[in-house]
This record gives sequence, structure tokens and C-alpha cells, in this order.
Amino acid sequence: MHDDDRSGAVPFKEAPLRKDGTEKVRGTARYIADVRYPGMLYGATLRTRLPGGTVVSIDFDENIAWDEYVVVTAKDIPGVNAVKMIEQDQPVLVEAQYRHAGEPVMLVAHRDPQALGTALAAIRIEERACDEGPVFTIEEALRPMTRQIVAGNVYRDYCMEKGSVARALGEPCHVFEGEYQTGAQEHLYIEPQGMIARVEEGVLTVEGSLQCPYYVHAALVSMTGLSADQVRVLQCATGGAFGGKEEYPSHIACHAALLSLKAGGRPVALIYQRAEDMAVTPKRHPSRTRVRLGADGNGRLRFIDIDFVIDGGAYLTLSPVVLSRGMIHAAGPYRCDHVRVRGRAVATSHPPFGAFRGFGAPQSIFALETAMDGLARTLGMPPEVLRARNVLVPGDLSPAGQGIEGPLDMHRVMEEALEASQYHAKVARCRQWNAQGQASRRGMGIATFYHGAGFTGNGELALRSRAGLRVSAGGLVEILTSTTEMGQGMQTTLSEIVAEALQIPYEGVCVARPDTRDVPNSGPTVASRTCMVVGRILAQAAYKLIARLRAGAALPSAYDYDEFCAACARLHASGDVATVMADYQHPVDSQWDESTFQGSPYRSFAWACYVAEVEVDTTTGEARVLDFTAVQEVGRVVHPTVAAGQIEGGVVQGIGYALFEEVHFGTDGQMANNRVTNYIIPTSADVPPIRVLFQESRAGAGPGGAAGIGELPMDGPAPAIINAINAALGTEIRHVPAMPEHILAAMDRGHL
Repeated sequence: MHDDDRSGAVPFKEAPLRKDGTEKVRGTARYIADVRYPGMLYGATLRTRLPGGTVVSIDFDENIAWDEYVVVTAKDIPGVNAVKMIEQDQPVLVEAQYRHAGEPVMLVAHRDPQALGTALAAIRIEERACDEGPVFTIEEALRPMTRQIVAGNVYRDYCMEKGSVARALGEPCHVFEGEYQTGAQEHLYIEPQGMIARVEEGVLTVEGSLQCPYYVHAALVSMTGLSADQVRVLQCATGGAFGGKEEYPSHIACHAALLSLKAGGRPVALIYQRAEDMAVTPKRHPSRTRVRLGADGNGRLRFIDIDFVIDGGAYLTLSPVVLSRGMIHAAGPYRCDHVRVRGRAVATSHPPFGAFRGFGAPQSIFALETAMDGLARTLGMPPEVLRARNVLVPGDLSPAGQGIEGPLDMHRVMEEALEASQYHAKVARCRQWNAQGQASRRGMGIATFYHGAGFTGNGELALRSRAGLRVSAGGLVEILTSTTEMGQGMQTTLSEIVAEALQIPYEGVCVARPDTRDVPNSGPTVASRTCMVVGRILAQAAYKLIARLRAGAALPSAYDYDEFCAACARLHASGDVATVMADYQHPVDSQWDESTFQGSPYRSFAWACYVAEVEVDTTTGEARVLDFTAVQEVGRVVHPTVAAGQIEGGVVQGIGYALFEEVHFGTDGQMANNRVTNYIIPTSADVPPIRVLFQESRAGAGPGGAAGIGELPMDGPAPAIINAINAALGTEIRHVPAMPEHILAAMDRGHL
């Protein structure tokens, strides 16, 4: 018998095939570039060139037949000229003043996409630069005399404190200090961004490559002034996102909608080429972190003092929530009585930075975990011993004051990582290798960390997420959720959760296309919340469906699939409602104070220990990851193949973050290497064997005790790899990416 306390308690069956696998393997999946409509127009965007200034005038070449084109400016916006987000500070189209190069000023559409280049070249925008000049670095933004993009150039200034760092500083202890920097990172999803807008039966309909249908829906309602039921948003098959299609699709949707509305409702496709996509869309926030750590002679942490600053770019976008997550994770999974984390998001003249897998945590975790190795060297202690002496255990309080509950055993996670990677034996072998005077040096690096799943603090309560199930007369159960599939395996995982809760075959469950006219608002597909939050809601919906079938369609207390299908047929024949909905239920004991950063920021954490083995060519400075071990405690693994794929993919992305992916900004503040040919990511030749191991406490807040894992593997690779490089070379590299020239410079400083 099912009840609410048995959410997925029956063991999941052997991992089935992915729901979206067949159409992707066969090439039948329809991405936005595959969609065509009769009479469709094609759109393009004309943008600012200077890193902040004023649009003075716009001139059109009279030799162009402009009556053949649809031309849109800010004057054509019927509603609010701002993209709906945390704050409405970013215009849909520039009217006069603007803050960065690449801001959209005008939209043009034509039936022939080849004609768009000619049209854009025939429009001249006269721009006047700001008198004070641009602001391109965190240091510049914080200088008192710098140009003020916003007041003080600080979007947000937060502080999280536990105990008294000031008092701890007055007591004798060993202190390590360091400053750490992380660069921007491009998402480089396999499919560029794109939208198609049209008016269909009086409804503005927008479809495209996106993560969050209801974010786009809200932005369109605000910008057009239409009612909610006059706007419809659908997701097409989406070729990757990693956070890059969280907020920016709202921009493209608004632009495509404006063109369609001015064209009398005709379909208009606005699909970016790769260079434009890379130049103007958000990237991972660059960061600068100053860390001070104090410990007694036995390696027990006495204080953690962190100043964490991220570059938010020219508009606020999602910087406050990226900052808060980075701060909450900044002190790591360590027991310490005295913690202070100050966090600031600053304004610069770069295009806005935004959501990216890990959402602020990779930046702050990199700083802390690299500093932990520095403290270990100061103490003359092995880095794994220092970590083991300080990791949180049940009964401890996190820096935010959240109680750590069992049956977590972080020591077991570390022990398995060290054993599986042969850490101690390899450390000895690396020392032997390095002592032989080889042309390369080898080293081992470790990182221990955790990642909270779901929206921070009261975020899930504010979302009020909803999901449901719809059953056909033949017994096919359809999942109704705005959660989107973008390659992470959402359709598969949620289908397995529902099938398990209903005790029916996996093949008896499918997922409806995310369509705001048809599915409820389940919240955005972000923050490692899909399995834990939406999966739990769907499990509750499944129990409601069983109760309805028993009450109104004579479903037996024990049933097989044939009996389930027969009950569904009787339900339809009786005219009863064949759709059930369930809502997110916030735990009454979960409290969070957003002003003090105290309480329970997340329902569940996933815990991990990653180990990297590297080799560095001392002549060229090239670093190569030889082997990688990722051990994580994730509550419960719902689908082993999907879960392992998430970890492997995150590790590869983390290797890119650590060693390859360097965003170069031009003199206008935009990405200068905005091509796949000059923005370097890891290839298969750069990926080592990746050993993925899971531990399951079944203590997560999701179905069967699952916790979210999608962002976790982004956090650990960079510090583990840099720690390994420093161990190999005796250097103090404190930034990522560590390119060969950076490694050579560090070697020179260390007189290797």
C-alpha cells in the first residue's frame, strides 16, 4: 500500500533506456533550427559597439527597399521595455543610454535570411561613449573614483558569520592567506540559442531552445502587455544548456515576438549563429576570493575568513542568487567555530554574467580547496589528513547554522576516493618519478566539498511548484511538468520515479512536451532540483492517482499492469477526471533568514571527494590529467547510467575550467575569441579515465532519499587539478584556467 511516507521506497529496477535516446540517435528530434512554417521570416539583431554610452541617432541607407523588411526599435514595445528578472534593469531594446557593447538596438526580419546581412550593414548607429570610460575588472569596479555603473558599482553586499573571526584572530594559531581568481567560462552548448514566434488563433506563441518555459512566459507577458492566457511558450528539443539557457532565452523570445507582432503575426525565426551566441550571451561569473585560514598545531580549523567577489557585468540578471550560493559553499564541508564570509557582486562594462552549472559554488570552492592545500603545507601536514580532521559529521553545525544529520559519513567518502584512486601509492610513485629528473613532473591533488540541491533558502517556497499526471484510457501515464530535457536525462529519471511509485512498467510512462498551455509551472530546470523537488512532487501525484483509481475505478489493492490499465479505462468511461496535480510541500522545520544567511539553506546536500593525477611537461608548461576519481554521496541513485553521465560530463567541463577555457575580452569588453576554433575546450584526447563511484545514504529529500547531483561535479575538478599541479611542481598557482604560459611563469617564480 502506497502512502506519502513511502516516496519511492521500493528499490528502483535496473536502469532502462533513455526516453529521448531513440529520436536523438535516429536524428528525428526536432530542434528549433529544424522547425519551418509557411511564410516564415528570419530575424537578426543590430547591436551597440561601444562598452557603454548613448545611441545618438540611427540612419538608414536609402538604396535599400526597406518596405520589404520588418524593422523594430524600442518604440515598438507595447509593454515594459525591460527583461523580467530579479530586477527590471536590462532593456529589451536600447532606447538611448546603454551599459555594454553588444546590446540590442534594432531588430530586422526578412523572408530571405541572406538579405539580412545587407540590411544590417546599411543601418548606421551613431554612438557616443561615456566620458568616464569602461570598467572591466573587479579591482576597477571597487575603486572609489571609478565610473559608477550602479551606486558604488556594487549590486549586492552580503555577510555570513558564525562565531567571531575577530576573536579567533587574537588567539595563537597557524595562519595561511591567499588570493584566488577564476575566469569567465563559456557554456558552449552544442546547439546555439534560438526562438520562433508567431501569432496563432490570437495567441502569441513562442517556441525554442530553453530551460525555463515560465521564465520566458513571464518576460513575454511583461514586455507585450498581453494577458497570461494570450501568451504560450513551448520547448523544442534542446541541445545542451548548462544554465546558459536559463535567463537569456527570455531576451530572444521578446525579440522574436516583437518582430512577429509587427509582421502581423507571421512566424519569425531568430536563431543565433555561434559567433553571436558566444559574444553576447552570459557566461560564468569571474571571481576574486581572498582567504585566511587559521588552525592549531593539530590541524583543527580555528577560523575561516573569506572575501568573495564576483563580476556581475553590466546588468544585475541573476548575480544576487549566484553570489548567495557561492557564499554558502565558500567555507566548505568543514567544522569551524569561527567563520566569516563577505560576498559582493560588482558591476562592470562586460555583457552580464549569468547562470552556469554550479552557480557560484565552483568559484568559491576553488578558492577554499586550493587554500586548504596551502594551509596543509604551512602545517607540514598531508592535505588529505587536514581535510579528514575537519570534515563535518552528524551533530555538527554548518557555517550557516544548519544541523548535519546522519547517516552521512564523509570520512567514508574520502576513504573510498583515496582507496579507489590508489592515492597513497601514487603519491609515492609521483615523488619517485619527480626525483629521477624526468622531462615532466607528476602530482596528486584532492578536493572535498558538498553542494546543496534546490533553490536556496525560501526559494522553493516562493516558487510554489506544481506537477501532475494525466492517464489515458489505455493506461499510458503522461507526466505534466515544465521541467525541461536538455540532455541531462530528465525524461528518463522522472519517468522511472513515476513508474516506481505507480508500480507499473517504465514503458507505461511518457513525458508531455513542456507547453505553458498544457503543463503547470514546476519551477525552472536549474539548481539540481529536478529529481529531488519535481520528482518528489510527481511521486505524490502518483499516490493521488492510485487513490483516485481505487476510489472511482475499482483498482485492486494489489494489481498488475493489466489491472491498472483496466482501471484507467473504467475511470475514463465514468467521466471522472483523469488528471491529478500535486504541489511542493515545504518542510515546517526548514527556516532561512536571508538577511543573516542563517538557517537551513538547502533541504539536501550531495557530498564528494575528488582525486586528480596530473603530469606537467616542464618544457612546454602543458598539464595533462592522467586519471580522475570522483566519489560522491548522493542520497540515492535513481538511474545509474544517467547519474554517472552527469558526473562524467561535469568532470570534463571542470577539466576545461581548470586548464583550457580562457575567455579573452576585447577592448570593447566583449568576448574576443568567440569561435569554436579559438575558444578551447577539452577533446576526447584530453579526457582521462574517470572513475565514478556513488555512496547512498538514502537521506536526501527526493524520492527514495535522492539528492540533486547535476551541479556537484562542476565544483571539484578545478581545485583537485590545480592542487595536483602545485604538488607536482612545488608552485603556488592560484587561478584558473592554468594555461601553459601561467604554469611556466609559476615554475619560474618557484625556481624549479
